[in-house]
Amino acid sequence: MSTQTTGPRTPEQRKRDTLHRLTHDVDAWVATADPDGGAPYLVPLSFRWEGESESLLVATPDASVTGRNLRASGRARIGVGPTRDVIMIEGTVRALADGELTREDLDAFAERTGFDPSKLDTLYTYFRITPQRIQAWREADELAGRELMRGGRWTV
Repeated sequence: MSTQTTGPRTPEQRKRDTLHRLTHDVDAWVATADPDGGAPYLVPLSFRWEGESESLLVATPDASVTGRNLRASGRARIGVGPTRDVIMIEGTVRALADGELTREDLDAFAERTGFDPSKLDTLYTYFRITPQRIQAWREADELAGRELMRGGRWTV
């Protein structure tokens, strides 16, 4: 992979590239912590970008550290992409109740991620992560202006 760039992308191009990655990538690193100040916890999870609601849908075992942290804190930090083309997302989290997702939603998640929690014996919970802050950059020349969303609103 080449690290040479032709200069920083415009904010509009960064937003387009970010939305493309969110629509086409499947895996992310999800960091959580318990609300009592416990140690951060980092796991890889598959996700489906729900463009209409501008949120990420993830599933994790209900009793897992990640599941407990997501439910208790209502917050997550997500990294998508390699270090030289990263998207960092800070989001609010909501656990979805049984029946809140349609069969079509569940099938779309399984098709997109190649993973169907409903076929496992372990109880999984689906979580919707709504971005409040999104940053995107490739190289040091893109550190300035890397913030594309703030307070849940696109700045671009």
